[in-house]
Amino acid sequence: MLTLLLLILSPVILFIFRVMYLIINVLTSDCKLEKPHQHLRTLLCIGSGGHTTELLRLLKSMNLKMYQPRLYVAAESDVSSEVKIHTLEKDGAKEYKFCKIPRSRSVNQSYVSSIFSTLHATLSTIPIVYNFKPDVIFCNGPGTCIPICIVAFLLRCVFVLDCRIVFVESICRVRTLSLTGKILQCFADIIIVQWPQLKDVCYRGKYFGRLT
Repeated sequence: MLTLLLLILSPVILFIFRVMYLIINVLTSDCKLEKPHQHLRTLLCIGSGGHTTELLRLLKSMNLKMYQPRLYVAAESDVSSEVKIHTLEKDGAKEYKFCKIPRSRSVNQSYVSSIFSTLHATLSTIPIVYNFKPDVIFCNGPGTCIPICIVAFLLRCVFVLDCRIVFVESICRVRTLSLTGKILQCFADIIIVQWPQLKDVCYRGKYFGRLT
């Protein structure tokens, strides 16, 4: 009986140690996005409204030839972001795709019910992240990115992915982190804030001035 119990618990214990190891590594190491002589498969978490505008402005300042192919992921209820993305990409290489997932939390939705909607969104995200296998994920605050980042981190824990998460806090966050930022600062590889005051709140935050 004891042997059977150990056989059952051993994978769980190993998984817990792997999660703890990665979290400690993320919190203590200085991550760099480097993949010499190769492109980075890039997943971009698109919010709606201001979040989309901020992330697309950030993209315009980046070397997109390095970050390809690109996969844009937005919430199902987001009807405007897709048009903005196609407009941004129309003059560039056609190394991009767009898909939608269920929204993890709607505006004014209760935190209790958002647990179930986030779980639904997370399950829907698994095949998308697994099939695309991103090298890096960029996000800037929308709740849509939580399921994506959770799935990517868990797949990294079981050695399926070797993906890095870059979180850029929204420019509208001057003194406090968003709920997304508070969650992702626990396991995102790079946290970037756009106001110096936020460095006092997020000890891992990197400040480079205004990016968007």
